[in-house]
Amino acid sequence: MAAEDGGSSMPDNNSLIHVSHIVKTYEMGDVEVHALRGVSLDVNRGEFVAIMGASGSGKSTFMNIMGCLDVPTKGEYLLDNVNVSQLSRDSLARIRNEKIGFVFQGFNLLSRTSALENVELPMFYRSLSNKARRDKAMEALRIVGLEDRWQHMPNQLSGGQQQRVAIARALVNDPSIILADEPTGNLDSRTSVEVMEIFQQLNEKGITVLLVTHELDIAEYAKRNVVFKDGRVKKDFAVANRRVAVEQLKAMPAGVDEEEEVAA
Repeated sequence: MAAEDGGSSMPDNNSLIHVSHIVKTYEMGDVEVHALRGVSLDVNRGEFVAIMGASGSGKSTFMNIMGCLDVPTKGEYLLDNVNVSQLSRDSLARIRNEKIGFVFQGFNLLSRTSALENVELPMFYRSLSNKARRDKAMEALRIVGLEDRWQHMPNQLSGGQQQRVAIARALVNDPSIILADEPTGNLDSRTSVEVMEIFQQLNEKGITVLLVTHELDIAEYAKRNVVFKDGRVKKDFAVANRRVAVEQLKAMPAGVDEEEEVAA
């Protein structure tokens, strides 16, 4: 949960993410932009947290720091008990590859590379044999239900299938946490629920998920919501009536078959 200003900076024993009084200030000419104004919170192992907030609230800056894509101006960030607040670029890149799986709104797949090869990409920095790398990639595709489409290029896959490939790629290095940035932003309603079903299934297996969304209904699939406003945590609460994706899919009309969608 979010810590009050002046509270203890000691992480909980079960804390995967520990953030203490994080400040981020950008210089834009002669103007200082205060993107984060002393954010403190913890995310425990196995949590599913949705980060919300209007444009300019600080949620994107916060997620960039959580993903080791940026560093805070002030404050402390511990990821899996490693202080990553002021690491070098090379060290941050290593942490990103070993501990964080990313899922983006735009999928970010290589267009001329098969689903399997896209999933294999994060493992090229590891000393794995070709067979071991392929086996792990196929297992990740199996988890998201796409093992039979491993040879397909992104343009042969629907939007929902492309996002499943992206989730498989995020899983393949067995990360400590998955960071998902508006993962349903480019998907229709039913496909969005199908993607949230995957995240809920992964979370049930113990995988920690931190998801940015501006959609309240998507945030309700998480177990906890953290709302940012003006660079601070405005609200931090457990989701009382959590949506269960598998149950909602049963009640929804069947969508267009994904293979038909691609063919169209």
